[in-house]
Amino acid sequence: MGGHYVQGHVDGTGAIVDVTPDGDSLRVTIRPPERLLPYIVEKGYVAVDGTSLTVAERAADTFTIALIAYTQDAVIMGGQQVGAEVNLEVDIMAKYVESIMQHHLPLAR
Repeated sequence: MGGHYVQGHVDGTGAIVDVTPDGDSLRVTIRPPERLLPYIVEKGYVAVDGTSLTVAERAADTFTIALIAYTQDAVIMGGQQVGAEVNLEVDIMAKYVESIMQHHLPLAR
């Protein structure tokens, strides 16, 4: 199995805290709600305003995505500015693993 699994649900909103040009790309840093942070991992994905994007970096309370020139033109994210609120959807597979651990493995409780 591979790829990004996006369902179209909004798990929460985050705020854009930095937008930095990087050649013809943009690095966009977002601060999600604390409750979503465990589901966001480097090289994993997060859907931002409905577009599934790869997490380039993960810090203690933020994550960064890199938008290549094509993506900037093709998705809403490309035009967002610092301070904008964005809709976030985290990895459903991570949520399934969490559910299994909490409800089916007695040692995980």
